[in-house]
Amino acid sequence: MTNEELIEKATSVIRPRKIRHGFIVGDVGCALATGKGNVHLGVCIDTFCGMGFCAEHGAIAAMVTHGEQRIKRIVAVSEAGRIIPPCGRCREFMQQIDKGNLHTDVILGKNKVVKLKELLPCPWDA
Repeated sequence: MTNEELIEKATSVIRPRKIRHGFIVGDVGCALATGKGNVHLGVCIDTFCGMGFCAEHGAIAAMVTHGEQRIKRIVAVSEAGRIIPPCGRCREFMQQIDKGNLHTDVILGKNKVVKLKELLPCPWDA
């Protein structure tokens, strides 16, 4: 699967909606490809009190549910169609799931890819 196809997969799950006052879900989509070649998708859930999670968390949870933990490539796309980098929490979460994920390709643009370790130079448990 190409980076462009992974971007399209992330975009395909974006369906923003308000589930109740102040709670927005689905305005960011994420797609990740595993070392085994599987693709897992997720969306963000934005709630009060920090109880929600990013789209990357949703995709990683789907991956773990299917017995995998190594991410080969990952991308998140906003409702506006903009590719967005993972937040600090997601960066740390990915490397905690599997140290090998520091070598994950993080897609930051149609022609820009960096390794997770470039975005997370000092993991807390290094």
